[in-house]
Amino acid sequence: MSIVDANIILRYVLDDHETLSPKAAEILEQHTVTLPIEAACEVVYVLQKVYGINRKEIESMLKNLLDENLIQMDKASVFLTALECYSVSSFDFVDTLLWAYHVVEKQEIFIFDEKLNKHIQRSLIEK
Repeated sequence: MSIVDANIILRYVLDDHETLSPKAAEILEQHTVTLPIEAACEVVYVLQKVYGINRKEIESMLKNLLDENLIQMDKASVFLTALECYSVSSFDFVDTLLWAYHVVEKQEIFIFDEKLNKHIQRSLIEK
């Protein structure tokens, strides 16, 4: 198994480079690859901040990569839960990832961010 970086994913989903996008497609379609969560965070950040893609579309793009088995991820359920929250909230992706670790894996999260802490507390009540 191999690991891919954010640029492979970006070239694939954006299909914006004459040379690199087809290479990215070949890599994802011909190999079994893992996208580390750290690199996925970079993908989300670049898609939103650099390319101005809306959160729902980012969720769809990245979810499709997993659904189509083009990438694998450790803790995919945490990632997908974070993406879902990210797509309907104003939280940064890393904040939704922390929240998802709490929701999916029941990990205790220590934070100073009051807004995120309230979101975590609501999640406890909703259970």
